[in-house]
Amino acid sequence: MNIVIIGGGFAGIALAKSLKKNKDFQITLVDRNNYNFFPPLIYQVATAFLEPSSISYPFRKLFRGYSNVHFRLGELKKVFPAEKKIELSNGEVFYDVLVFATGAETNYFGMENVKRNAIPMKTLGDAIEMRNKLLGLMEEASITQDPAEIKKLLTIVIAGGGPTGVEISGMFAEMKRGILRKEYPELAGKAGNIYLVDGGDALLSPMSVKSQQDTLEALTKLGIKVRLNSHVKDFVDGKVLFANGEFIETSTMIWAAGVTASIFEGLPTVSYGRGKRMVSDAYNKVQAVDNIYAIGDTCIQTTDLNFPAGHPQVAQVAIQQGENLAHNLKAAQRGQAIKPFVYTDKGSMAIIGRNKAVADLPKPKLHFKGFIAWVLWLVVHLISLINFRNKLMTLYNWTGAYFTQDQPLRMIIRPADRDKQV
Repeated sequence: MNIVIIGGGFAGIALAKSLKKNKDFQITLVDRNNYNFFPPLIYQVATAFLEPSSISYPFRKLFRGYSNVHFRLGELKKVFPAEKKIELSNGEVFYDVLVFATGAETNYFGMENVKRNAIPMKTLGDAIEMRNKLLGLMEEASITQDPAEIKKLLTIVIAGGGPTGVEISGMFAEMKRGILRKEYPELAGKAGNIYLVDGGDALLSPMSVKSQQDTLEALTKLGIKVRLNSHVKDFVDGKVLFANGEFIETSTMIWAAGVTASIFEGLPTVSYGRGKRMVSDAYNKVQAVDNIYAIGDTCIQTTDLNFPAGHPQVAQVAIQQGENLAHNLKAAQRGQAIKPFVYTDKGSMAIIGRNKAVADLPKPKLHFKGFIAWVLWLVVHLISLINFRNKLMTLYNWTGAYFTQDQPLRMIIRPADRDKQV
């Protein structure tokens, strides 16, 4: 059976790894990048606490030695369900089973200026762009004489009070208190503010009330200005504008406020539901088409009684759906019964800063904060990295950063501008 998987994130990798030793399946993994990366840690790349290679790994090396797994670099352009064929940016591929594991992309809610001017936090490229911009702004501020301009250059607005927004806010606060003072003494006492804004009435809305309260308290103590019930309206001319008429002057807004799935040409409109997610049955088969499945963030499944409005778009859902679909494909091949997907919630956590984190565990229902939650966060994220090399590199960087409260990775690296005249 020829299985084509579109997307090499949590869901796609879980499916491919579960089938890689089964010679009944020929697997083609398609991705626009030639590497897998670990999204929960891209903010640490963005803040120069980890190298990009610490959280990424090439697909070809990952599946080297498995003759039934093939990688294809390309971007999906169109699906031809009747012909069991897809068109990529560089050719065509036929399939017996097509699996969408395309994840989600940044949702700007129709705000074109925000899309144009803010920095998203979804890809490794976003993280590198953000690192370069932030380091460049600090260099610019170090030679600027106007105090108001310095404040604007060093003020950061993070939109979105979910785990990404909380974690990157905490990291910036730690940098402001440590690295900025060490490496930019000329900016002592001149640094701008860090704002974390969200349209809701609480941070980390899917987590427990205790976690929300502990997070707000910890961030406030770190000097972060948290603004809840604040809806961003625009980001233009160096100002973040809010729906209530207020604004914040800044050169940098980081957008971590929402995601949406993608629509692909060739699939009927009825296959899509809320947030452009593909409507899937209990076995992850996409509505209104044959031999096409969707797993992870790109699908919405309302058959799980514990999640009648659909599952949260988190890594554990994607991994478990990938593994369940692999089980069903193998079972169907043997003529055995397949099983519906039921999500097992393993808990939620977010890191806030050095020795500060929150964690909620559902069974038994427990809440942790502070050092214990921080250690839990480190362990879970470390073991979740894709291979031993990434685990070792990340542990090395984290250990060095913890004991020195520093990290020697703050380099601005950009492709050369070959059109620039010398």
